[in-house]
Amino acid sequence: MRNLKKKFQFRIHLKSKHLLVIMTFFCGSAVVSTLASGVTSEPLAEAAGMIVVPFEKSINGIGSWIGEINQTFQDKQDLIDKNQELQDAVDTLTEQNNILIQNQSELSRLQELYNLDEEYSSYPKVAARIISKDPGNWYDTFMINRGSNDGIRVDNNVIAGKGLVGIVTEVGPNWATVRAIIDDSSNVSAMTVGTDDTCVVEGELELIDEGKLRFSQLYDKDDKVTVGERVVTSNISDKYVEGLFIGYVSEIELDTNNLTKTGTIVTPVDFQHLKDVFVITVNKQDAVDNSGAADTSSDADTDQEGAE
Repeated sequence: MRNLKKKFQFRIHLKSKHLLVIMTFFCGSAVVSTLASGVTSEPLAEAAGMIVVPFEKSINGIGSWIGEINQTFQDKQDLIDKNQELQDAVDTLTEQNNILIQNQSELSRLQELYNLDEEYSSYPKVAARIISKDPGNWYDTFMINRGSNDGIRVDNNVIAGKGLVGIVTEVGPNWATVRAIIDDSSNVSAMTVGTDDTCVVEGELELIDEGKLRFSQLYDKDDKVTVGERVVTSNISDKYVEGLFIGYVSEIELDTNNLTKTGTIVTPVDFQHLKDVFVITVNKQDAVDNSGAADTSSDADTDQEGAE
């Protein structure tokens, strides 16, 4: 029994230590025998093909997949770079377009000022820019960047766009405060161009939301004043020079006293987006005095011609 156990242990010991050598020897012998006997190697090639070729295809497939992924990432990066270039171009064009819009807006304002200057060429004027205003949406009271150093005085009239804006109430060396005709405390003596009927134009901030002013005390007994009639500053105004355009009559109705009429006027001035204005540097009394002096001078010339 002990002998059998020893033999068994020997066999197990032999397998574990010499198996690799035996298998190597066996394989080598098989190869030599195959070469000596001339037996074809096709079975081995087929076996190798069955193992190597699929493995090679798998490697190639993985390589192609990795290459496609790399190409996808490269294409994505190219798209990102191209998109950034396009975005930069859009930003540049947007900036240029904004500059063009600003220039166009500035040109339009300057054109309006030029036309206004031409329309009231008989009055000396100083161009000014608005530098601040009271809180709110409307330019009912604001400050300009010109003052007494530029010949501006209290009660100088202010115009912009196509008509009357307001009047100077305070003056400093290089600034002045303007009260617009839309202010609730503003009253302007006005008249209709077609009939020379007088009225009073009153400021009302609530009504200016519709782009309108209110007028009252219009004496029109012959009912000649109609919608669309032009309204300007009157010759009897204490503080406004004559003939400054205020707006067009948009509504008119008879008062309860059956003597006067009340209504609204559409103003041509955008009191929500004022930026540049003209200040007429002569007051109403100056204009009257100059007109009187001119009339006196004209009469003197006529008398002299008669004497000759």
